[in-house]
Amino acid sequence: MKFYNREHEIKKLRDVRNLSYNDHSRLTVVTGRRRIGKTSLISKAFDDEAFIYLFVGRKNEASLCSGYCKEIASKLGVFVPPMNSFQDVFIFLMQQGETKKFTLVIDEFQEFFNINPSIYSDIQNHWDQHRLKTHINFIVSGSIYSLMTKIFQHYHEPLFGRADVMLKLNPFSLSVLKQIMCDHRPAYSNDDLLALYTVTGGIPKYVELLVDAQALSVGEIIHAVCDPDSPFKDEGKNLLVDEFGKQYGTYFSILDAISNGLNTQSEIASALGEKSIGGQLKKLEETYEIINKKRPILSKKGTQTVRYEISDMFLRFWFRYFEGYRTLVEMNQFQILEKTIAADYTTYSGNILEEYFKQQFIESHQYRDMGSYWEAKKGKEQYEIDIVALCLEKNQAVAVEVKRQRKEFKPEAFAEKVQHLKEKVLPKYNIEQMCLTLEDM
Repeated sequence: MKFYNREHEIKKLRDVRNLSYNDHSRLTVVTGRRRIGKTSLISKAFDDEAFIYLFVGRKNEASLCSGYCKEIASKLGVFVPPMNSFQDVFIFLMQQGETKKFTLVIDEFQEFFNINPSIYSDIQNHWDQHRLKTHINFIVSGSIYSLMTKIFQHYHEPLFGRADVMLKLNPFSLSVLKQIMCDHRPAYSNDDLLALYTVTGGIPKYVELLVDAQALSVGEIIHAVCDPDSPFKDEGKNLLVDEFGKQYGTYFSILDAISNGLNTQSEIASALGEKSIGGQLKKLEETYEIINKKRPILSKKGTQTVRYEISDMFLRFWFRYFEGYRTLVEMNQFQILEKTIAADYTTYSGNILEEYFKQQFIESHQYRDMGSYWEAKKGKEQYEIDIVALCLEKNQAVAVEVKRQRKEFKPEAFAEKVQHLKEKVLPKYNIEQMCLTLEDM
């Protein structure tokens, strides 16, 4: 698959390189979840020069440095003496930066925690000493987002405040997903596009896997992810075990509960045997950024009317099916799993369609606030509205009900909900009512 999007990020990286070469060294941190395309972005941004690329694999320090010396010698065209410590390697690079201009990339930077944590202090010391008299475009990236955040944003860490630029990569936008479908499946249906969004969440690597497999229709996508050799089957576990460490069991149980529709703290705690989970929920939201805490729109921050949802579309799908039907996966019953997903697809994707339209609203840049609304009626079902968006224009809002098919929409019932919303929350607003379906994607 060709390289898509990232024009803003590429320009930013190249602008920082120019500053590094023409003024003094700069440090850029590229973050984002695994498979988001950090290394591909860096390679694309600097495809016009032979940059130094150091990958921090899970080896001992001396072994890593041996490989680094060869890479540096090759890219800089200088003699590099044998070195066994990264501190010596970094000092050598800073010395070279006094007379040479070059880009230095260290990938999986967080892995130094497992090799020699003092490396971060060594980098800070020599960076502070030499950055103003050198011309190095220094870039670090890492796939364990929580650790990368800790390294550069926690006050007590040695590299706190040293990053000149922090780039966080997000999934492909909806417009990019549409472009990919146009390029590789011109006759795609909106349901095909929804399936791509449902399974990948716009994560570039997952999209690439499906493009390479020529699986871009609903049936083809479900078949591809359920292939016995599919990389999708263990991806969620591989992605999160590194983030959570030895405590992943409790986090997995929480995410599994949320994926099965238990979205309040009391419901989740009950599913886990009344275990205290407040701390884990907070970490999943604030440290790992895997779940969102939802409140009715315009409600106060301290309100107890809170729902949790998995914010990553791929992880939401993975927990629903691959973790939820772990027995089928372990027994290699992938044909049964495929039939299970196919039978449930209409219901499940209908819920994801709401997330699709929320993202569409965000990308339109026409709204200043957006969320959902719900309030229980005594003894009856809830007043619930899928999307409520406040327009840039004063006192203008939009209330949306999302349905896969328009025939499922009941205008009178929805109008009653909107009237309640107006009376309780938005009395001064003119509220436009609409139903959005697959046809509106």
